Amino acid sequence: MGRFIRGGFILLLGLLGSLTAWAEAPVWAIKGARNTVYLAGSVHLLRAQDAALPSAFDRAYADADALVMELDVDDLDPLAMSGWVLENGTLADGKTLRDVLGTARFERVEQEGNRLGVPLEMLEHLEPWLVAMTLAQLQYVKLGFDPEQGVEKQLERRARADHKEITGLETVDDQLGILDRLSPDEQAKFLDLTLEEMHEMESETDALLAAWREGNAQKLASMLSDEYQIAPTLYGRLVSERNRRWMPQIEQFLKSDKDYLIVVGALHLVGDDGLLELTAAKGFHAKQMP
Repeated sequence: MGRFIRGGFILLLGLLGSLTAWAEAPVWAIKGARNTVYLAGSVHLLRAQDAALPSAFDRAYADADALVMELDVDDLDPLAMSGWVLENGTLADGKTLRDVLGTARFERVEQEGNRLGVPLEMLEHLEPWLVAMTLAQLQYVKLGFDPEQGVEKQLERRARADHKEITGLETVDDQLGILDRLSPDEQAKFLDLTLEEMHEMESETDALLAAWREGNAQKLASMLSDEYQIAPTLYGRLVSERNRRWMPQIEQFLKSDKDYLIVVGALHLVGDDGLLELTAAKGFHAKQMP
């Protein structure tokens, strides 16, 4: 998975910051004045046979009074979300995908859609960012990945059963609106990058998941070292800006009497603009869990 600024890898891990120390489990404990806040790196989709989480997740979850994710999936209305996607991800003014992409790009989309069994009429009126996300998600499904087996869904089911509080750091518009508000050229580039990755997903995903589970910083760094130059604007919006927006809420959690488990796309945590560095800048020390 050497090409991260792409639709499929947003689905899998979120866009990633530059890598620094990453030892055993992707879970850190941060001590507040009266509580502990756990920051955990997520993989959004997993295969059923690979779905067992590192034990640090179990320990952090058991200690936490509340579960915090990027989206408050507990209160998320699937119909409202579908309505948002339909309203914001559909081309306006009668335009078609061929109109906005040109013939060469459009034919690549058509080819991948045919391979994945997607009728062209399902794609031809969607904006390029949504086409990229749709094709990537279908490719992951084809490879056996399932969001129901991802870290968030596993923890959400446990929290519901245990009657733990579930909350989120942002709204659907905060998250997907970033892609929707990209310029036409940026959306086309995002789609190009996604199309390029389609036939490499399985081998690169397996390599990345192994590194994630092992906490192998060197391997992850070697896979990603050149990738952030591909789409710096997109990376800044999807990672750096979101991390900064989340920080006031995380600071409030650290002032609480309750313990929290915060689960975000794995490498939102690390790098110069990652949540670990941002919390350290506020005077909090994060300790990685074994």
